[in-house]
Amino acid sequence: MMARLMPLAAQDRALILCGGLLAIGLALLPAVASALVVDKLTLLFIYVMLAVMWNLMAGYAGLVSVGQQAFVGLGGYAMVRLVEAGMPPFPAILAGAVLVAGVAWLLSGFVLRMKAGEFAIATWVLAEVIRSLVSFDPLIQGETGTSVLALNAIDPDLRRTTIYLMALGVMVVMLAGTWRLLAGRLGAECQAIRDDEEAAASVGVSTMRVKRQVYIIASVGCAVAGALWLASAITFQPRTAFGVQWSVFMLFMVLVGGFGSFTGPILGAVLFFALQEVFGDFGAWYLAGLGVVAILFALYLPRGLVGLWQDRGRDEPLSIRKRLAAPGDQV
Repeated sequence: MMARLMPLAAQDRALILCGGLLAIGLALLPAVASALVVDKLTLLFIYVMLAVMWNLMAGYAGLVSVGQQAFVGLGGYAMVRLVEAGMPPFPAILAGAVLVAGVAWLLSGFVLRMKAGEFAIATWVLAEVIRSLVSFDPLIQGETGTSVLALNAIDPDLRRTTIYLMALGVMVVMLAGTWRLLAGRLGAECQAIRDDEEAAASVGVSTMRVKRQVYIIASVGCAVAGALWLASAITFQPRTAFGVQWSVFMLFMVLVGGFGSFTGPILGAVLFFALQEVFGDFGAWYLAGLGVVAILFALYLPRGLVGLWQDRGRDEPLSIRKRLAAPGDQV
């Protein structure tokens, strides 16, 4: 039986309106905010993108990857190569994501045939293999890396504002696009696959097609985030761009925010950003602290901040589950 889309609740419509007004306000912020504030918010937007994309795979389709750093790094590497070929830096951010989509499509035929733990390990191994291959590129100079010198030719204020607006725009598109996709048939198919892939296949869900779509979308999203991060940092180093810390950050944000929820990754990204700002100067102790926080959430708040909200008898804002209903269900 096909799911149909339920109408938006009044509070959800109000929340979307507030979100739109917030986006407009954020777009105007560079005119009055300091360079530091603009840079910090750009990083927050990138964290939100990564959290939303990882949750799309793991939280909805059950594809728990620990190798998404492969696409974060590939997004930056594609940008480096396109700029070296003569393309302007900012168009190269989006053009590189298109190239990464092709790579993700090729890899999906291999990794998506694996299940659970095998899939997770395979994604991490592929990330390391890709990092090694990129390091062999003479332009990258091994772990020394290279810089996108074309960005230095752009006025610093213009460069900062452009990257900020691109990050904001891409984040808004990702949030709106992901919500729209998951609130429709794709979302119902993803959740069916996550709960029981064999049962989903038995009722006509094309499991490989759905998983491939989600895998490619998430990979492209991570690639854009990686390219935007490189545009801010300017220097590309394989050890950093392909570092496993990206997947750790994604997992942490989704875990503390709410696994398999729409607003959870956003809340998790904000919390992670705040913790990083407050405790980031503590070095290894900061990383240990993140681990402790993650363990505490796993033990006492396994459904994250969204679960805590729901335990108090309140519905998740913009809940995708509430948007899907069978034709005979009561509204």
